[in-house]
Amino acid sequence: MANPRRFFVGGNWKMNGNKKELGDLITSLNGAALDPKTEVVCGAPAIYIQYAREMLDPKIGVSAQNCYKVAKGAFTGEISPAMIKDCGANWVILGHSERRHVFGESDELISQKVEHALSENLGVIACIGEKLDEREAGITEQVVFQQTKAIAARVKDWKPVVLAYEPVWAIGTGKTATPQQAQEVHHTLRDWVKKNVSEDVANSLRIIYGGSVTGANCKELASQPDVDGFLVGGASLKPEFINIINARQ
Repeated sequence: MANPRRFFVGGNWKMNGNKKELGDLITSLNGAALDPKTEVVCGAPAIYIQYAREMLDPKIGVSAQNCYKVAKGAFTGEISPAMIKDCGANWVILGHSERRHVFGESDELISQKVEHALSENLGVIACIGEKLDEREAGITEQVVFQQTKAIAARVKDWKPVVLAYEPVWAIGTGKTATPQQAQEVHHTLRDWVKKNVSEDVANSLRIIYGGSVTGANCKELASQPDVDGFLVGGASLKPEFINIINARQ
């Protein structure tokens, strides 16, 4: 049976770029021949969300990199899904390992953010993944299942959700999970969703891989049956991002 899940490539620009640099990147994306079968979303720094939305070709989505769990209030420095939408973006990245491990966000807080973002009709790229010591201790599944369980408890409709598996030891380190390692975790995640949510959701949910994805390794990763795309960090700021978008061509 053909894979019914549309390939999804997110570019997480993180805290990088200025208007000139991002403008040049956007110009190259707008002029590139991108695989029309791939859904592309760019995660801009909050201050550049509106700029990215105004400049990018409408066929490319725009995402925030984080948001808070309520619509408004005395939460200095935070942004809400309503604000993100008001600036023209339709997605948000939540639970990224940098939010978990640099800023100390818990499974509970991340799940509350996911619930609120979905209630405001934002698409959510929900991130999970184990650290190196957890992989070496043989508890990868335990960690990612616990993270996924917290998110799943607050999701009513999975259609606007993309699950991003990002082994923390592979983010920005140049180390990449082998295609076999990625496929193994994606397969066990899909099986978890089948058993704990439903078979329909398991078959339709896009599970994407993040962690030092490059133009050189993207094709082999994309060929794995349970890898439905990528969340790309550093390489999303480089010309090779176009090759990654076109990994299935």
